Amino acid sequence: MARIHVHTIETGEDSVVHESRDVLFEAPNWTTDGQALILNGNGALWSLAPAAGSEPARIEHLDLPEANNDHVLDPDGRHIFVSAMDQHIYRAGLTGGAATRVTSEAGVWHFLHGVSPDGKRLAYVRIVDFGEPGRLAVTSVDDASESLLVDTGAGHIDGPEWSPDGRWIYFNTERWAQRPGHAQLARIPDGGGEVERLVASDTVDWFPHLSPDGRAAVYLEYPTGTEGHPADLAVQLVVVGTDDWSRPRRRIAVPGGQGTINVNSWAPDSRRFAYVSYPIR
Repeated sequence: MARIHVHTIETGEDSVVHESRDVLFEAPNWTTDGQALILNGNGALWSLAPAAGSEPARIEHLDLPEANNDHVLDPDGRHIFVSAMDQHIYRAGLTGGAATRVTSEAGVWHFLHGVSPDGKRLAYVRIVDFGEPGRLAVTSVDDASESLLVDTGAGHIDGPEWSPDGRWIYFNTERWAQRPGHAQLARIPDGGGEVERLVASDTVDWFPHLSPDGRAAVYLEYPTGTEGHPADLAVQLVVVGTDDWSRPRRRIAVPGGQGTINVNSWAPDSRRFAYVSYPIR
């Protein structure tokens, strides 16, 4: 079962806007006009109004292979960038129609997580061999034939996305891990530089997402000892102020993990975010 939630950070109100036993919905994005959530499910993209009782509508795309849960909105508000199971990134309209492949490098997985605020660059996790750590790569939307690998140190990274002001790329990394899989939150200046650790914790922390106003963030907290970002675990969503990541404002206990909040799902008003839980019988 997949339950799609909208959480209001000021009040703690948490509402289920849709529940499905038929489609494994994952990773909501919130459109820039505030009118819809965009999720993947059964290899396609779906649109859902962020209100209780809403029904999702499948978005019909042409030439788009099976989509996974790494998709991010184009800042133009009319398109979306999507990672597909043929290893590549595509750009497609939010209302459907033709999809265009952006990346061209063969034999490489491109797991998209970030689009620069001006819409000109993409940040993704580059993986050639799943036995090796994923690396942070940045490429141009207009010419993705070459990518810039950003040095984040040793260890797997995931979830890279720009801050709203474009100055930083936020991500999770295992560069400080003393045991397998011990991911922590970090950021690096856009263009490269010194990696800054955001918080030191005993938990396994993934997918830092900043609100559009840059004042708050939410991330996924796995239990100590977790390796990777698996599904079907008791996890927590942690809400923090970006002025102090070490003092959580709220923790939300969630049955889930993979698919819950893989991509940025903040509303444009910075007051709400969406996520998916997966109740386990």
